[in-house]
Amino acid sequence: MDAEKKVQEVNRILKESGKDNNEFTDAFMEFIDATMANGALDTKTKELIALALSIAARCGWCISYHVNQAIKAGATRKELMEAGYVTVLMYGSQALMEMNDLLDAINQFEIK
Repeated sequence: MDAEKKVQEVNRILKESGKDNNEFTDAFMEFIDATMANGALDTKTKELIALALSIAARCGWCISYHVNQAIKAGATRKELMEAGYVTVLMYGSQALMEMNDLLDAINQFEIK
């Protein structure tokens, strides 16, 4: 899996949808920004939660996006993997196989 390509595809659909319905896209982006901003939970914690839910949903685009965002928010490889392990605990073997996308994204976005 090319994690960077997945993130580009997420950004593309958000950009393209804004051409047809700018109000929807603007509202959606404002919702994302407000939800993921520091609050009772910090942004890194929220991104780790979003990553776990992405793995559970089996969404490769979401996994790539949230790994990238979590790393930008300061998440370490160990934290990202632990979020994956918690997901496997709760969702089983399907989530385990999604760890392949998680590893690909970490390896691609991780600052070495």
